[in-house]
Amino acid sequence: MEENKFCCPCEKRTMRSDEQKKLLLNRLKRIEGQVRGIQAMIERDAYCNDVLIQSAAVSAAINAFNKEILASHIHGCVVRDIRAGKDEVVDELVATIQKLMK
Repeated sequence: MEENKFCCPCEKRTMRSDEQKKLLLNRLKRIEGQVRGIQAMIERDAYCNDVLIQSAAVSAAINAFNKEILASHIHGCVVRDIRAGKDEVVDELVATIQKLMK
């Protein structure tokens, strides 16, 4: 039997539906487009305030993405692990939330 070089058996994964993946990837592509727009603004020597406004929009978009992933994580992964007796998932969640709030 050939060993899968790309998947460690201890690696945690989250299975998402094709629709969920599509929605998340589309959101990330929009954010990527916003970032490229900011890069173009810098190349054009755009006014600082205009760059800052666009940067704030990217931050808001990333925050919205993070909230969506966090909600999905809590409703899916965290609930599943707690029901399976893996209470350490709570510590992992707390650490993740602390990182998100920096």
